[in-house]
Amino acid sequence: MAAARRKAFEETDKLTRIAIINADKCKPKRCRQECKKSCPVVRMGKLCIEVAPTDRIAVISETLCIGCGICVKKCPFEAITIINLPSNLDSQVTHRYSQNSFKLHRLPTPRAGEVLGLVGTNGIGKSTALKILAGKLKPNLGRFKDPPEWSEILTYFRGSELQNYFTKVLEDDLKTVIKPQYVDQIPKAVKGSVGEMIKRKAESGNEAEMIRILDLGHLTERNIENLSGGELQRFACATVCIQDAHVYMFDEPSSYLDVKQRLNAAKALRSLLHPTKYIVVVEHDLSVLDYLSDFICCLYGIPGVYGVVTVPFSVREGINIFLDGYVPTENLRFREESLVFRVAESATEEEVKRLHHYEYPNMSKTLGDFKLNVNTGSFTDAEIIVLLGENGTGKTTLIRLMAGSLTPDAGSGEIPSLNISYKPQKISPKSQSTVRVLLHDKVRDAYTHPQFVADVMKPLRIEDIIDQEVQNLSGGELQRLAIVLCLGKAADVYLIDEPSAYLDSEQRLVAAKVIKRFILHAKKTAFVVEHDFIMATYLADRVIVFEGQPSIESRANAPQALLPGMNRFLELLAITFRRDPNNYRPRINKENSVKDVEQKRSGNYFFLED
Repeated sequence: MAAARRKAFEETDKLTRIAIINADKCKPKRCRQECKKSCPVVRMGKLCIEVAPTDRIAVISETLCIGCGICVKKCPFEAITIINLPSNLDSQVTHRYSQNSFKLHRLPTPRAGEVLGLVGTNGIGKSTALKILAGKLKPNLGRFKDPPEWSEILTYFRGSELQNYFTKVLEDDLKTVIKPQYVDQIPKAVKGSVGEMIKRKAESGNEAEMIRILDLGHLTERNIENLSGGELQRFACATVCIQDAHVYMFDEPSSYLDVKQRLNAAKALRSLLHPTKYIVVVEHDLSVLDYLSDFICCLYGIPGVYGVVTVPFSVREGINIFLDGYVPTENLRFREESLVFRVAESATEEEVKRLHHYEYPNMSKTLGDFKLNVNTGSFTDAEIIVLLGENGTGKTTLIRLMAGSLTPDAGSGEIPSLNISYKPQKISPKSQSTVRVLLHDKVRDAYTHPQFVADVMKPLRIEDIIDQEVQNLSGGELQRLAIVLCLGKAADVYLIDEPSAYLDSEQRLVAAKVIKRFILHAKKTAFVVEHDFIMATYLADRVIVFEGQPSIESRANAPQALLPGMNRFLELLAITFRRDPNNYRPRINKENSVKDVEQKRSGNYFFLED
């Protein structure tokens, strides 16, 4: 028994403990301080957990904590997280904000003349790493009480590429510009027209080229406050690209953009490449990240608790490591299961018994200067139809016609009268209640059904936000809640507009699996608008391709099988995709590469076998 105890102590001695207290959840004045009362170390007379009257939250000593986990279970607000980490990471702390708060281990290393891509879940430290690399946040090496001087920081990074990088930052040799993550906040900070701002920021003489690539020519006279989300994103990318800097950082440059615009943004970013310039990109659309980057750093850990940056990998290897959930260089698994994208996973006609068959007629709808023509089509239950087209070609308009919120101008028949559940593109929370109360009010039957909880709520981690107020949720949390509210409503057809917006790479894949499993098992139909190509190809049983001129006139073709539909859509965009042999994810071919030319010549734009 004594030998077993000694062995257990030796094992825990090899670990370093992180104690995290969620400042939003910890409420010492509203509880009985169960954490302190139940702590065995406190009972021995040591100050492991303190709750001073002047403190807003409790404080846990990580050196005294034995990692028993009793306080974690006893806390009524679930505010405490205790994590055991390998002790070798203790010497690799780059930054910690304060005691019992988030800790970042290591840093990504940019290389001049190449694009560094960062991939990882939200809350894992990507934005913290960008701030440090931009020189806006001084790394404290975990010493938040007595931060080190720059001389000590440079000594810490001695022998690595980061030492030279930070030396240049200190000497003001490196000018850094950052494209912010939340472009919808730009109108609050910037006033005036698009053309005025571009003239004011132009330093490199490439403004005409950027306006052409990012399709801003017709927006130069428009005020910034009147731009849509996609227009703001393209404007933000352009204002960064036209500045003369040494370090360019782009935080999620593809959100709000359609597939064509995402690739144009990628081309604009890669046009900045120069032997003396650094480019760092954080991106959740893995196919765009693959196309953009020259090498990848993955970030793993527990969101809001700690993050670890891996060594740089090649693009294909780095993204495959992230999807596999296993880092071979560290012999470490950070996700229980691998993420694989076999299109063959989707159920075939023979496997699923189709009980209902619906048809919708030819119809048209004019909204202002824009006209949408819809070809007659059909759909069945247990089927997901993905709508593919550029922004402004009428995908949301078709969804609203199907939902009955718009009436067609002309048509050759009636739209089937079905119960519709609709998740809109823009989510604007109006509820003043908590998530629990909202779910109880809106989808009570589904919210209490064990199957729905297991298939939808648990994978989307709604339990983590169940007691938070809806008004205080982040964009990603709101999106997960909106998906649950949509699927929780009893309906025949589910119309889901851009379910990937605000979600990180991992959450997108989880959301896609949740939607697919629910629609298949419930034998319902889903129409999904999605610009993330990996998510779209995983979800689609059939596709509707939109052709025409954005914002002027377009046509929605009849639903067709995945392969010919994707081929037609990619042919319109002049893009080819191949498939990764390991996990079958779609990969964009570089323009005019051997694969690109070969696939275009054969007319096979989508998934040429490797």
